[in-house]
Amino acid sequence: MAEVTTPYPTGTPCWVDLMAKDQQAALDFYHDLLGWQGRRGPAEFGGYAVCELNGRAVAGIGPAMSPEGAPEPPTVWTSYLASTDAPATQDAIVAAGGTLLVPVMDVGTLGRMLVAADPQGAVFGVWQPGEFHGAQVVNEAGALTWNELHTSDVPAATAFYGEAFGIEIEPLDGADSYWELRVGGRAVGGVTLLANDPPGTPAHWLTYFAVDDVDSTVDALVKRNGTVLAPPFDMMAGRMTVVADPQGAPFAMIRPTPLQNTSAH
Repeated sequence: MAEVTTPYPTGTPCWVDLMAKDQQAALDFYHDLLGWQGRRGPAEFGGYAVCELNGRAVAGIGPAMSPEGAPEPPTVWTSYLASTDAPATQDAIVAAGGTLLVPVMDVGTLGRMLVAADPQGAVFGVWQPGEFHGAQVVNEAGALTWNELHTSDVPAATAFYGEAFGIEIEPLDGADSYWELRVGGRAVGGVTLLANDPPGTPAHWLTYFAVDDVDSTVDALVKRNGTVLAPPFDMMAGRMTVVADPQGAPFAMIRPTPLQNTSAH
């Protein structure tokens, strides 16, 4: 089912967002590419835009902000993992060897959030829902469909995410050097080795959006000044590509075959 109407179980990827140097350009790009509707949000939330696909929240795009004198943050998609108690999760992250980047903060009545990095340096967010659960649509064209951790140390990642969230990381049957993130016995994301990325790539979480036609969407991306990092190719879960938007934020696009039961309920 593509529509999500109940809270995500703890540890499940529930939201993704992008902090862009040029927020309006990013809103325009993803509108043209994936059909999202979004406009700059209220000043009390820093102008953060909740983009929608057919009237349902699909992802966030905000303006990149950094404290005066601080280096400009990289333009990347951030995956958020669900929690029912953000302060307790924050404590667990630190106890498990993670690094706190943005401590727990309230986002109005919508929920509470924090941003952290795992011991290998992969940055992720945590979302404790209030009035807002996270993505209201997943696993359909134009929406989030998979979140993938790229790490240099799978056993260490297994220990960290297990301790902090209760996530299990298990080898994927039939795949060489690929693992599943499992919550309550259900696959909610993947894990792969950083060695498969270009040299010098830091540990990270990669966001996958579903599309109906990978090749034609890549053509559209290139025409809109996006960059192809890995040309379209077929793999066990479908046809996919890894690209970057015009401001440099990497993401993947996939046409799953058959449709994977992934990050939604």
